[in-house]
Amino acid sequence: NIFMYSKCFLDCDYQFFIDQNKADASSCIKHQVDELKDIHESYGGFPETYTMANTKIYQTWFDKTEIDFDSIGKQLNMDVITVSCIKQPPGQIIPWHRDTFYQIKKRFPEDNRPRVRANIFLQDWKMGQMLQYDDVVDTNWKAGEGHLWDSEVLHLGANAGFFDKYTLQVSGFYLQ
Repeated sequence: NIFMYSKCFLDCDYQFFIDQNKADASSCIKHQVDELKDIHESYGGFPETYTMANTKIYQTWFDKTEIDFDSIGKQLNMDVITVSCIKQPPGQIIPWHRDTFYQIKKRFPEDNRPRVRANIFLQDWKMGQMLQYDDVVDTNWKAGEGHLWDSEVLHLGANAGFFDKYTLQVSGFYLQ
């Protein structure tokens, strides 16, 4: 398995994704509790204090009829499979995890190309918003900046500010 991380940039209409985010609330931990036990065990288990009340996200999914997967893929050097926008309200946390690429594995079980995700910020950074991967804490970003990683990169997101934090998740196969 490769270990991949790089910074990335996506030039697009960021406001389009923000305007389309009309999803109902869900929790980012519903799969983490069962699928990432290996991470949590080293910390004494998954903390019970993470609940729907503090891990709420609003995630809207897009398909190829709504946006140009090929254009996005060319910019990110990726064969794009899924695209979604996440709104993380103030006071919400996405705990320490790694991306498992569940949808890609389900749809392409025999495809062994490197699976990656780009996490793109859709607005300039606002006080209290952060993303951490490994031991690096990212703040002060500009719209369009982001991170590209594989399933080995542990990361988390938090919004301790006063404004919604919007990110675009683009997942697919890395083009080598």
